[in-house]
Amino acid sequence: MNKVSFANSNNPSITMSAVINHPTGFDEKRRYPVIVVSHPGGGVKEQTAGTYARKLAEQGFVTVAFDRSYQGESGGEPRQLENPYISTEDVSAVIDHLTTLPYVDQDRIGAMGICAGAGYTANAAIQDRRIRAIGTVSAVNIGSMFRNGWDNSVKSIDALPYIEAGSNARTTDAEGRGYATMPLAPMSEADAPNEELRQAWEYYHTPRAEYPTAPGFATLRSMNQIITYDAYHMADVYLTQPIQIVAGSGAGSKWMSDDLFDRAASNDKAFHVVEGANHMDLYDGEAFVAEAVSVLAPFFMSKLAATAAVAEPAA
Repeated sequence: MNKVSFANSNNPSITMSAVINHPTGFDEKRRYPVIVVSHPGGGVKEQTAGTYARKLAEQGFVTVAFDRSYQGESGGEPRQLENPYISTEDVSAVIDHLTTLPYVDQDRIGAMGICAGAGYTANAAIQDRRIRAIGTVSAVNIGSMFRNGWDNSVKSIDALPYIEAGSNARTTDAEGRGYATMPLAPMSEADAPNEELRQAWEYYHTPRAEYPTAPGFATLRSMNQIITYDAYHMADVYLTQPIQIVAGSGAGSKWMSDDLFDRAASNDKAFHVVEGANHMDLYDGEAFVAEAVSVLAPFFMSKLAATAAVAEPAA
């Protein structure tokens, strides 16, 4: 494991923070397949993204878990901005950096994400053809979630007040009164509307997985970009790479994984349902994560056509 920092190629004033995991027997003189792992909304690389990155590295891949711009240990102001367009571009910025590393095979780059990170990964793959294979876990299209609710029970037009709130927040931000914020997961147990989202509070705000750089909220001004964002825009035309989707049978968010599967143009797509798991179980439930990795690892091995054992010598 190697903690690194590098300039974001989309905005060189922002320094990105990431952890690169190397497989057993790593030899920097050889070329390896790599998997970029994107964290959930409100999360950081030290949480579930780091878990999946470590477990996939054990299967022979170089893996990278990173903090998105404005979040975690990455730079950028205002802190906790959750601009989905920037978050999508961050995936490509990480790949830009990886292509400068001599031990990374530029023809064998995969990407995966959890929750909103899965949506950002899919969106990045639609426009970045260097991503040869895509994996998703508990996928969330963050625009759809905020427009239509956790269980897809809200009409899009009913989210108009959120755009109004984001617009007004930009005014108060500009007046120097501090950046208004909004929760990305319940900030208290009492705020959780159901058990699944109670577990989201527990994950981010108790010893279960809390981390100092993951406060669980975003700037309210982010709402303007989130509400109008569609992580799967043009997936029916351009998302042609192989894709492996993983979701829990009891996840309130499963409909967003279903939507991705239905909309992806790929002729090589698969959907694995983890029976008995909800959205949060796939973050850190030992047996559930193990099942997800047991599906994702062979998928990436096949589609990236290499493991560390057959890594090619570097030129």
